[in-house]
Amino acid sequence: MTAMAHEPLTQEDVLLEGFLALDTPEGFRAELIEGEIVVTPPPDGDHEDSISQIVKQVIRRSRTDMDFSGNKGLKLQSGGGCPKDHVIPDGTFAPAELRLYRGADPWMPCDGVAMVLEVTSTRPNTDRRAKRRCYARGGIPLYLLVDREASSITLFSDPEKDDYREQRTRPLGKPLALPEPFAFELDTGDFL
Repeated sequence: MTAMAHEPLTQEDVLLEGFLALDTPEGFRAELIEGEIVVTPPPDGDHEDSISQIVKQVIRRSRTDMDFSGNKGLKLQSGGGCPKDHVIPDGTFAPAELRLYRGADPWMPCDGVAMVLEVTSTRPNTDRRAKRRCYARGGIPLYLLVDREASSITLFSDPEKDDYREQRTRPLGKPLALPEPFAFELDTGDFL
């Protein structure tokens, strides 16, 4: 009998394997963000209402027909020596013609995603900073953040390396222009 030599696992490999093996309670979600495992509880009704208001407007008013996926796992490039980030946005939009979600694995690459959406909840700084960097590294063109604590909505655009070069923030209640492929003004009056 011959023993085969195995490559030793790196700390990043062990972290990723442990993360992928997690069995989170129903309704909770686990993400691997910049080398940290983050588990969040189910969202409250106001969180879900904000998402619903945005989805309805995008489906009805977007210049490009969009598909939407809530809580779709995305694999994104990570910074430093961390394994790939495994992030679950509150919402992911992609042009319908791509049928991006059809046949996709639970953790899919972000190629073709037009915009991700986050609504702050229990860990707002994760949405404001760490997830923003993750989405920028992934090259996702638009990141829409509803910050309930700050009563504002921010659209991040023009990703480069670890961040977005442009951002536009409006107070909730004021419209926010979404660029192509959406090309309409998002009404945030019902978010209050």
